[in-house]
Amino acid sequence: MRIGALSRRTGVSQRLLRYYEEQGLLQPRRRPSGYREYDEEDARTVQGIRTLLAAGLSTRTIAELLPCTVNDGQGLVPACSGMLPDLHRERERLDSAIADLVAARAALDTIIAATPPGGTEEDPDACRAAAPGVTVTR
Repeated sequence: MRIGALSRRTGVSQRLLRYYEEQGLLQPRRRPSGYREYDEEDARTVQGIRTLLAAGLSTRTIAELLPCTVNDGQGLVPACSGMLPDLHRERERLDSAIADLVAARAALDTIIAATPPGGTEEDPDACRAAAPGVTVTR
């Protein structure tokens, strides 16, 4: 199938499919005319790439891991235990990012809780924060 058909089949834009090829994630055959030719395995690979991207992995990491996976009909599964260190590293990176987001949310919750309630009819200048030494004039 050509790139347009693969795009329709997977829901992934042609531009993104070309990017996956640039990143070494897809290796379509080329027709003598230069057109890319994809098969069903490529469609499954694209779905696997999307799954790994959704799991938070970068295309660089996916390029390293993809050769160590097989598609069992349900999706990509590891074909070798050599993937485990990379998968654990990515999980730790995600755990750290989640902890940072939780801390940011807690800080925001603290600011929200400390903000006095008020209506929209308040004086807008009363909410304007001024830097030290700056006078707000009306």
